[in-house]
Amino acid sequence: MGHTTLQSGQIECRGRRIERLPVYERSRLGMGYVPQTRDIFVSLSVQENLAVAARPGRWTLERVYELFPRLAERHAHMGNQLSGGEQQMLSIGRALMGNPSLLLLDEPLEGLAPLIAEMLLKALERLIRDEALTVVLVEQSAKLALQVTDNALVLNRGRIVYDGPSRVLLDDPAHLTKLVVAA
Repeated sequence: MGHTTLQSGQIECRGRRIERLPVYERSRLGMGYVPQTRDIFVSLSVQENLAVAARPGRWTLERVYELFPRLAERHAHMGNQLSGGEQQMLSIGRALMGNPSLLLLDEPLEGLAPLIAEMLLKALERLIRDEALTVVLVEQSAKLALQVTDNALVLNRGRIVYDGPSRVLLDDPAHLTKLVVAA
């Protein structure tokens, strides 16, 4: 999304080079981003946080509230009145309100209670399987990420060391461990 400096290579989206495009142009291409730090607007309500990112498309306020009922319950609460898990739901919901065709998630489960992490994983699985949304999930907990993804890509110092079905790594814990420890 342009938050770090590209050292070498190129980045393409739909056959178009994007590494020099400003963030707003990447968003217009259909890229949604959920940062590790959540970056919600603490002085806005849940509903205002969602509305600020709204673009025409299938993801509406009602659909986000259906995916995350807790946000509907807390729609009038300010961002700073939400728990970490609720803030993460809001960050994901806000990204969806931009109606992306590609959703990038950076460590969305970090620091969350296991119950909340499980709930978010189910929501991500729904986005991937039921909504057919392309999701790039960067996650330290490889086993959790592999459970909801179809394909995995493991990088080691910028080089691809595995590119294939997630199921292969789930079914071979020794291979997964070797890849993750090597990375």
